[in-house]
Amino acid sequence: MISKEKLIQQIENFPEKMEIDELIEKLLFIEKLEKRIELSEKEEVISENELKEEIEHWFKSNGS
Repeated sequence: MISKEKLIQQIENFPEKMEIDELIEKLLFIEKLEKRIELSEKEEVISENELKEEIEHWFKSNGS
């Protein structure tokens, strides 16, 4: 979960205009990163190979 404050900080870096699907994609990516940061702070980390597989899955599920 991402806080409103962090979300606002991220949105300020977005372009002035963007497509809704691009916005959703960016928000999902931000959420995934925040989740991994939280897990890392709790020392619940994954291996580098697991990370690579997860990132590949993110991009495949987003059609990239």
